[in-house]
Amino acid sequence: MSQQEPLFPSMDEMLEAQEFAGRPALDLVYEIQQLYLENDKPWVIGFSGGKDSTTVLSLIYVALTHLEPAQRHKHIYVISSDTLVETPLVVDMVNSSLEAINNNARELSLPMSGHVVYPEWDDTFWVNLLGKGYPAPTQSFRWCTERMKIDPVSAFIKDKIARFGEVIVVLGARSQESSSRAQVIAKHKIEGSSLSRHTSLPGAFTYMPIEDWSSDDVWMYLLGAPTPWGGDHFELFELYKDSNAGECPLVIDTKTPSCGNSRFGCWTCTVVTKDRAIEGLIESGEVWLQKLKDFRNTLYATTDPAVKNTYRNFKRRTGKVQYARGSIDNDDTTEVKTIPGPYLLRYRKQWLEELLRIEKSLNDEGHTIQLVREEELHEIRREWMFDPNEPDWSDSLPGIYQGVYGKDLDWVEHDAGAFSETDARLVAELSEQHEVPAELVMKLLELELSMDGLSRRKGLFGKIESLLKNDWGSLEDIRASKAKAIHSSVLKDQLKQQLSAQTEDLYLKSVYDEQLKSLSEEYERLKP
Repeated sequence: MSQQEPLFPSMDEMLEAQEFAGRPALDLVYEIQQLYLENDKPWVIGFSGGKDSTTVLSLIYVALTHLEPAQRHKHIYVISSDTLVETPLVVDMVNSSLEAINNNARELSLPMSGHVVYPEWDDTFWVNLLGKGYPAPTQSFRWCTERMKIDPVSAFIKDKIARFGEVIVVLGARSQESSSRAQVIAKHKIEGSSLSRHTSLPGAFTYMPIEDWSSDDVWMYLLGAPTPWGGDHFELFELYKDSNAGECPLVIDTKTPSCGNSRFGCWTCTVVTKDRAIEGLIESGEVWLQKLKDFRNTLYATTDPAVKNTYRNFKRRTGKVQYARGSIDNDDTTEVKTIPGPYLLRYRKQWLEELLRIEKSLNDEGHTIQLVREEELHEIRREWMFDPNEPDWSDSLPGIYQGVYGKDLDWVEHDAGAFSETDARLVAELSEQHEVPAELVMKLLELELSMDGLSRRKGLFGKIESLLKNDWGSLEDIRASKAKAIHSSVLKDQLKQQLSAQTEDLYLKSVYDEQLKSLSEEYERLKP
């Protein structure tokens, strides 16, 4: 409990006395109750742990507790999206709130439950970045939002739609937060209703009870009375004050603004130049977060266009080099440039080891934290073993983990490939002797092994052909091969043109000869 005291001793007293956005608080509570009683559509409350979603959750909790037990006829789901790279202090606060809500709901027999949704293990931030080599997110390539936030939340909502037909999603969105958010809210509003149509999920409606509130209204509500499930919101207020941050909303579709402007969100976010939220927390005394900030800055540095080719493969994950034309000195002169692919495996290994060392050191210092989950390590290991460009036959990850923690995890034996580091060295030696790219030989051997034992090896030749069509060897070799292919293509085109011209000449000569013959015959007939 904080040393500070709320303005009112109880929530009921505050609601009776206060107005928010020019509207009596009890009037809004009544609106929530009537909307709840209106139909059987279950509610899904988006809870991010920030001030706006906490206010909405509190209002609905109060409205529900003030209904008669017989009127509480449908369930309310409180969902929080954990990307597994959220700001640690926010994660602790969210989990604490959900635990308190679940405990109180059981004691009071409220049809309400808190749930945390996560991305799939093969689609987490670390599996994509360290495992698959995806580059750190940027404004132009923000691959993280949909995979880590939208998909898990959408899956939860779709499950409820499948069970109940329709649902109402309750959000803490406010029009005053941004003009873009105000436009989205207004665009989907249902005339004469408090509800809006969901922008992408059929069968889902959205309800935003505090859309007209100001930030001052929100803080007046939160600090005006104790929380209905126990405790107060002064810790949340201090967190905001220390970090200088805003709330990262629960993202439910691609039109919801994501956390690219120093809001509380992922500590790994490289979409922004500086993470002012983390910086503010460090300045306020949470100095242990400096290690996370430094690691985040390491990733951010790789997004500089000047160093992309240093950290990233010249081939895409498709196994091919992709080209783009860019101007050199003027609009009339261009050069062919390659579009960088995934991070090189050696950097991914280096960053995983560094991440594990940070995790261990923080735990040794007394901070209970898990930066990368065991399930993610298994997925990363599989991605490395069967990487499309740099297959890790040496199976490096268990050794990296053992080197940091001095112990082994329960590694799944069949996750490892059938080949070893010794095999990789042998393939490299033979490939050099026969001037064949080692990676191509390794992928062909992996393909053969994957088809071994099948009674029908359907599609084998197609897969072999697909591998052979990929780009292999150094970038210089690939460019030389491409130039040779282009030269050969040009020669073929020239030959075709020559043959076409000769054919046309032969055709014209044939027509001329036929006409001459015809005229000669006609002349012979007409002679006396």
